[in-house]
Amino acid sequence: MGLSHLIDIIAMWVQDIIQAMGYWGLGLVMFLENVFPPIPSEAVLPMAGWLAFEKEGGFTLWGVTLVGAIGSVSGALVFYGLGYWFGEQRVRVLVRRYGKWLLLTEADFDTALEWFARYGEVVIFFGRMVPIVRSLVSIPAGIASMNLGLFNLYTAIGTALWSFLLSLAGYILGKNWGLVMEWISKYEKVVIVLAVAVMVIFVVSRLRQRQQKETNKS
Repeated sequence: MGLSHLIDIIAMWVQDIIQAMGYWGLGLVMFLENVFPPIPSEAVLPMAGWLAFEKEGGFTLWGVTLVGAIGSVSGALVFYGLGYWFGEQRVRVLVRRYGKWLLLTEADFDTALEWFARYGEVVIFFGRMVPIVRSLVSIPAGIASMNLGLFNLYTAIGTALWSFLLSLAGYILGKNWGLVMEWISKYEKVVIVLAVAVMVIFVVSRLRQRQQKETNKS
């Protein structure tokens, strides 16, 4: 069974859960999406946006955004706790041994560590819009004992923005909501490049502000 076929099966399973359980199903799926990256939020949220457009299951655009963010934050806390309690070496061993069951590799883990080391805590916000990274980046935050309140704040804002954009796309596209997943898959590298570019601009601006403050003090 190929990876693309597996993801298609997961996407169909996710759709059944959301349509059967409503907001509870959406929250559950978004929680699982953070601890099991192969579940694509690119398929979950646009479909929920379409259901909001059709006024089915009581879904609304803002409701989907809120529940999507709550589910994502809850899932992110699992990986934060994993990093906080186990540390880098133990997590690395776990990824090496059991990552294949989550379709994760040690290289994915190294990428998350590198992103956090390079861009700092701000990656918790921007990383929520990058596939794979959005899940694993919570681990280095836990390893670094990042302030939990700040972690939750960045995660909530980042996931809420991601949830809104994807559900809005589904709302606009209607029955063609599946095009969102196709577009993101096709232009995934562009999305990553844009996310990195925005992070770099943000970090540079913050460093300049800090240098300016230090200069004014002296």
